[in-house]
Amino acid sequence: MMKKVLVTGATGFLGGSLVERLLAHGEHNLRVTVRPGSRRERVLAAAAKYPDAQVEFVEANLIAAKDAARAVDGVDVVYHLAASMRGAPADMFLNTVVGSKYLLEAIGTRKPMRVVLVSSFSVYGVAELGRGAVVDEQTPLETHPEKRDLYGYVKLRQEALFSEYAAKNGFELVILRPGVIYGPGGNAFSSRVGLNLFGVFLHLGGKNLLPLSFVDNSSDAIALAGQAPEAAGQVYNVHDDDLPTCAEYLDAYRREVKAIRRLRVPYPALAVLSRVLDRYHAWSKGQLPAIFTPYKSATTWGGNRFDNSKLKRLGWKQAIPTADGLQRTFAWLRAST
Repeated sequence: MMKKVLVTGATGFLGGSLVERLLAHGEHNLRVTVRPGSRRERVLAAAAKYPDAQVEFVEANLIAAKDAARAVDGVDVVYHLAASMRGAPADMFLNTVVGSKYLLEAIGTRKPMRVVLVSSFSVYGVAELGRGAVVDEQTPLETHPEKRDLYGYVKLRQEALFSEYAAKNGFELVILRPGVIYGPGGNAFSSRVGLNLFGVFLHLGGKNLLPLSFVDNSSDAIALAGQAPEAAGQVYNVHDDDLPTCAEYLDAYRREVKAIRRLRVPYPALAVLSRVLDRYHAWSKGQLPAIFTPYKSATTWGGNRFDNSKLKRLGWKQAIPTADGLQRTFAWLRAST
């Protein structure tokens, strides 16, 4: 009997690509969760390429226990992508952590069951590693999430929740931690490159490597990890080869898409500025937002190297070369500007 696969967050940027790649990998009995009013065109277009595939839409909001139970009923594998990328703290916690808890409660002790969680590089505690340190699956997790961004905090809580339930209920858990997912339909810039403030792009990443992962390469890795027996209980970092530096990415964007105004801020200057702003934030009792703090700056712009060898040992190969991925992305951004 063909196993049934559930994909949450299927209408999102990565989720739509994952549905396409799962169908291409032979998973032809899919259920996808969608929210009322969400766009379904990409999923429908992907399903149309595989006439023998069964793609079932389930309208569900995972923060409702009954919806979560309906979503997992009868499934054998869950790919969990649903999460909030931004928004108010309460909303991000509700949609990422509380929604995950209801999903895990619905899964319960069902066996056999594999759960594939798409997490993030943001769970790693890199601030104290030093510039140039290698980030791999053995890198310690963040111990001071309150000192960095909200997204990293909720993803860390989400991972801990999945690990807790896997240990308690005995299902197979696979965790994937992508770097910067990009591609047509995605964002132009990661904060690792810099920030756009008051019409000027502050280039903060300098010559740091940018851990890009083209969206289809990411979904190939996720699909592979969900299917490979040896992936059970494992964690995999996901990023492409031939990574550009942040400066190279920004130069290419300005050349291929739009010549935005930029201001280069070297890391030593940023470190000094962060200390000054942090002290003023404390002295003024929050009159100036703590956009830059020494911890946040070291985390985001301190500069690391990255290792995807564990994913390669699983059998993943980069299908879309980095040069092609950048060309496709810039073409889409150029047409959208």
